[in-house]
Amino acid sequence: MKKLLVILLALSIATLTYNESFAEKNTFFDSVKFIQYMDENTALEEVRNGNLDMYYYRISSDRLENLQSREGLQVFDSTGGSYSILVNPAESEKFNPFSNREIRFALNYLVDRKLIVNELMGGYGSPIISYYSPSDPEYLTIIKQLESFNFKYNPTLADEIITRELNKKGAIKIDGKWEFANTPIETTIFIRSDDPVRKSIGEILSGELERMGFTVKKDFGDLNKAFVIVYGSNPSDLKWNLYTEGWVRSAFVKYDSVGLGQMYSPWFSNMPGFNDPTYWNYKNEKLDMLTQKIYTGDFDSSEKRSELIQEAVVEGINESVRVFLASKIDQYVTNEKINGVVNDFGAGIPSRFTPINARGDGEELVIGVKQIYQGAWNPIMGLTDSYSRQIWGIISDPGTFKHPFTGETIPVRADWEIETSGPDDKIKIPNESIMWNPALQKWMNVEPNTLATSKVTFDFEFSDWHNGQKMDMNDILYSLYFTIEWGTQTDKNDKTFDTEFTPRAAQSIQTIKGINPIDEDTVEVYVDYWHFDEGEIAEWSLLWSSIPWEISVAMEKAVIDGKASFSRSGATSKNVNWLSLIIPNDANTIKNYLQEFKDTNYIPESLKENKRNSEYFQNRYDASIKWIETNNHAVISNGPFYLKSYSPESRTITVKEFKDGSYPFKIGKWEQFEKPKFPQIKKIDMKDIFQRGNEINFVVETENSDGILYFLTNSEGDMISSKTFKLDKNSISINIPPEITNELGIGSNNIKIFAISNSVLKPDFYESSFMITKDKVELPKSADTNIDVSENKTDLWYWIIPLISVIGIITIIKKRHHSRP
Repeated sequence: MKKLLVILLALSIATLTYNESFAEKNTFFDSVKFIQYMDENTALEEVRNGNLDMYYYRISSDRLENLQSREGLQVFDSTGGSYSILVNPAESEKFNPFSNREIRFALNYLVDRKLIVNELMGGYGSPIISYYSPSDPEYLTIIKQLESFNFKYNPTLADEIITRELNKKGAIKIDGKWEFANTPIETTIFIRSDDPVRKSIGEILSGELERMGFTVKKDFGDLNKAFVIVYGSNPSDLKWNLYTEGWVRSAFVKYDSVGLGQMYSPWFSNMPGFNDPTYWNYKNEKLDMLTQKIYTGDFDSSEKRSELIQEAVVEGINESVRVFLASKIDQYVTNEKINGVVNDFGAGIPSRFTPINARGDGEELVIGVKQIYQGAWNPIMGLTDSYSRQIWGIISDPGTFKHPFTGETIPVRADWEIETSGPDDKIKIPNESIMWNPALQKWMNVEPNTLATSKVTFDFEFSDWHNGQKMDMNDILYSLYFTIEWGTQTDKNDKTFDTEFTPRAAQSIQTIKGINPIDEDTVEVYVDYWHFDEGEIAEWSLLWSSIPWEISVAMEKAVIDGKASFSRSGATSKNVNWLSLIIPNDANTIKNYLQEFKDTNYIPESLKENKRNSEYFQNRYDASIKWIETNNHAVISNGPFYLKSYSPESRTITVKEFKDGSYPFKIGKWEQFEKPKFPQIKKIDMKDIFQRGNEINFVVETENSDGILYFLTNSEGDMISSKTFKLDKNSISINIPPEITNELGIGSNNIKIFAISNSVLKPDFYESSFMITKDKVELPKSADTNIDVSENKTDLWYWIIPLISVIGIITIIKKRHHSRP
């Protein structure tokens, strides 16, 4: 008996010790290995047999059609991505038909969006004509404007527009082929061959353009080649005319301030020319004005913001420099033994929360990726591809992030308090507040009686950097210095200028009026920025750094000295490296600068007024030098994992748990994001035929929903009526009065119904056609449409289900910064 008690006591102590140790862990897995698998079919089988735990790329729907094909797997459906065509509008010595706005616009009739969704994507998606898809929170803001375009596949109309415009230019068609100045009009399409869907889109578009009479040249390649040919060349050189783009989101966003600027506006440096002063650049002052107002919060109400978004979307579609085709429903797979996956509405399962929160039997999480390295790793203007962002998201902790299901700003490493009285009232900034002066190269106190719209007090959650040094207020101050210094171009010879970063930073610094450091981890930030959502004010005002200040200083020196560039376009135009901290050669450059700083007791101008002794600076330099020497890279951040190794030969990247007691978040922190409750339309009771001038009645049964929104359109696509209803129970009866039904046309009309939740911002969507007759019609009982949606659904809550009614096809569709190519 005594022996048994000893054994039980020993087991109890062992269990207690294990649990205590386990509770102190920051992540469930000790390490995460990312391995390149370019072939999705091979990756699928590797996930099924357990050699991979999950795959960070979509799996074709035809490989997951039935229960047998899903054996051993968990399948997650996620929206957030989209396809588009980037059009080169440059004027050139060589004739470019797409410099004509009307010919670009004609592409909207030349691409068969329904074919792309139904055939190329297996029905897993939705046709779109703008950046926002039906599952975006902003979509409901612009639906009336989108409906007004009423785009349909119409090659005859496209041909009429193209013929009219080319004839105006003096082009002629000989034997079915267009010529200009006795030379065939050639169109070069750069087609992403590493993506089957985009490859097919490119082939289909090539065929359509050839039928229009163009001589088509097809150029195939991956993102690395696109960085050179499309994003890195002078548009007027006409190395490309059209490019098959694909986009993914890194987060779900409720109030998107960036997307329209990124997709439509020159100032954001993402349109042809990319603001390289040596290139031809696309210009559009109206789009710049509208999207800058959205970006900087230059509005006084949600209604005014909506008007800006609506105007920007219409102008962007009319310009058609970026033509959107389809939003995606991507199917991701994990092994059935993996738990804790967070399926972000924007990022899908490759969200930053998944590797942190995932659980399984082993000590290492193994993730297959489509590409292991595309583009550069630097947090200024690198990390522009989704592959690097997915890994960077678990290496670094942001100050704030977006809730994966509501899109609202949530604190991660920065709590905040907001003081504001609206867009018009002002707050006096304390005289001790400071701002960096790029002309005088020092911090200056703000002018007396300086005013600001909002005050945000941030309380930071600092921890150790991966190199063992403590994060501190110097990291914050340097990040502000950098934004102001590189966001201000003092003259044409200013070396602290980047063609992509500077225009964006310039918009931010116009609103920053002063900061007031309170203590070692608290700062007041004063901005001329207002939003009706206080979380957006906090996100805009946030000062944060994802790397230690000494790494930033060394990167800055390398760029100023002409050894590298922060951005892709800068690297191309200056013929230098696109700075990448993960590459040994670039890491060695950073190390050499750090050694120079150490040997000369260098203190950056922006930190000289700090009351830190020389030992502090020496320790900072020493720690980062040692890190680079040990790890052969300069990727140092503050997240739950650190970068252990990058092996180009084996195409793997491995990150290890950052086992540091200062890290604030232990395992289980993000479990709340595992299982959201989606709004669902369970049942629709609605007739198929109504008499004009009579009331239309229908009943909607929902689940997990806070509201219902409907849109009524006639056969021409014109909006007739829309209305929102709040729900206090799971069923609502909606009546559309005679004065509205009188405006409907005789024949087929359309209704769209959205079920909305305040806690999960992915609406459920129902669309139906119905008939309006002139005279009263006695209908048989079978003419009623009584759709029990729940009976037809699978676990894919936005699965597309065709239903045949007596009138026609009724379709129920379940569908979703900063985007990444």
